[in-house]
Amino acid sequence: MRVAATQLPLPAVSHPRRRRRDQHAPPAPPGALAAILRSRVIACLRAEDGETALQAAHAAVRGGVSVLEVVMPTPGVLEVIEDLCRSYPSLTFGVGTVLNAADARKAIGSGAQFLMSPGTVMEILHDLEESKVLYIPGVLTPSEVLSACNAGAEVVKVYPVSVMGGEVYMSALKKPFPHVPMVASQGIQIGSIKGYVEAGASAAVLSDAIFDKELMRKGKFSEISELASLATAEGLQSIK
Repeated sequence: MRVAATQLPLPAVSHPRRRRRDQHAPPAPPGALAAILRSRVIACLRAEDGETALQAAHAAVRGGVSVLEVVMPTPGVLEVIEDLCRSYPSLTFGVGTVLNAADARKAIGSGAQFLMSPGTVMEILHDLEESKVLYIPGVLTPSEVLSACNAGAEVVKVYPVSVMGGEVYMSALKKPFPHVPMVASQGIQIGSIKGYVEAGASAAVLSDAIFDKELMRKGKFSEISELASLATAEGLQSIK
């Protein structure tokens, strides 16, 4: 269901720290986190223009991608999300690189089912606490994981994971937090999905590995579909 922007109050005042959502409360969002855990792959799309973004997104879906995010700086991102939600109501779409509450409001208004950030934006996290829209804040250190989880995060994104040691770092960060779902992001290749999952990642974010810049530039969307199919298959094979 599309969540209207007016249903998400975003006051300018700072919020006090809140407790995690009660364990008996309905899971939020229905479907989005479960879809990510089933897929093991989040396709991350960035493009130079809205038309390219739209064609690339449809190509990825044709290749089997079921969870896809379009980053906020992509021109026409909101229209792309609206089109995807309308065209594929059973799939899961979100907006990435959401850096502030205003962009969060716009993304939710377009129908996004989840939001992602490279860091943790506390205002977004607090305001979505009781929402059906999933917020995945970015973390890198154990302290950041604790901070995000104490503020109510249900899942976090480890970013930028590859420059910190990749799968080895993922495994080390996961050990103190075995019950915290973590999404690995940045520089991940299709052949590395299984390794990240084995290291403890609940899913891997793939950007250029699916949306190859040269293929995007040349409009070779059928080849993007092929990469999406490979990534999807690798994600399914990684499930134990």
